[in-house]
Amino acid sequence: MIDHTTFDNFVDHLVNGRKKDCLVILEKLVEENCPIETIYTELFQGALYVVGDLWEKNKISVATEHMATALIETLMIQLQPKLFTTLRVGKKAVIACVAKEHHQVGAKMIADIFEMHGWDGYFIGANTPAEELNRFIAEQKPDVVGLSLSIYFNINELKGFLARLRVRFPDIPVIVGGQAFRWGGAEIVDQFSNVRLLKSINELNNYIKAA
Repeated sequence: MIDHTTFDNFVDHLVNGRKKDCLVILEKLVEENCPIETIYTELFQGALYVVGDLWEKNKISVATEHMATALIETLMIQLQPKLFTTLRVGKKAVIACVAKEHHQVGAKMIADIFEMHGWDGYFIGANTPAEELNRFIAEQKPDVVGLSLSIYFNINELKGFLARLRVRFPDIPVIVGGQAFRWGGAEIVDQFSNVRLLKSINELNNYIKAA
């Protein structure tokens, strides 16, 4: 567990763009053998929630919010070599953001968590056109497809994605998640078979372990 002082210092460095100080905190946690998943959930995800809340309350600018998000992605790259030490289990997950979604860091975290469990996590980025996602799925034949939605305004894009997926790939399990579901949308997911809404990384971990 990451202590409050470390977390608060990290957030302060993050919103002020102090990259080196953020990296120092990250390196210290790694040296202390803090689990990578804990770093992702308690430090990175927790910090982004704080940043998002500050932006919603107009305490930081959208530029600062974007800078903080980009810095988190940079720090995630530093941890990449550690994601591939887990024994591979021979399963694939394709993770994407729906069209018009440009907040990709959450989806990238999900792909990385699959990697931590020994899966091959294929993250194909933000603002993914449905036809391109379908083509990639046909090529890779994954065991599960994950869709991320951060902005509730794009819920109809998600609905369109799910409709196309169920027509072309009726048997592939689909998971969805993201900050958009704080405002609703579960009823959209329930309209489709073999599609599951996961509201937290803990739920994702349980899903992967049971898959």
